[in-house]
Amino acid sequence: GNLKLVDLVEGAILHETIAALLLEEWRDDMNEEMASIKQILSTTPAGNVFGDVGGKAEAIRVWWIGSVLHKIILYKAEHHRYLNEAATTLQLALPNDIVLNNVLPFLELPSFTFEGED
Repeated sequence: GNLKLVDLVEGAILHETIAALLLEEWRDDMNEEMASIKQILSTTPAGNVFGDVGGKAEAIRVWWIGSVLHKIILYKAEHHRYLNEAATTLQLALPNDIVLNNVLPFLELPSFTFEGED
């Protein structure tokens, strides 16, 4: 039961995606969700010598990873919705090429698809 750290395979891209989210509220929520693993690791019992998976692995696999993925997928969808609305508004005021080449690229999220995302 010494598991003290969870290293996500897509951890770097997840943190990059979180940092690129439009709203601070979303970033804060995701960062809190990511940090909640510390609570799980410190309070959930591990498996035993008989091969019982235990609550720690189950909590990480089922609850925490599922919750992180659900939230990042939701926030990415909202980010894209806001981005599309902003692009539509900007295209009324600015030439289309300026919006597409000089504005939108700075607001895009990393082009990674998380498990469960369409």
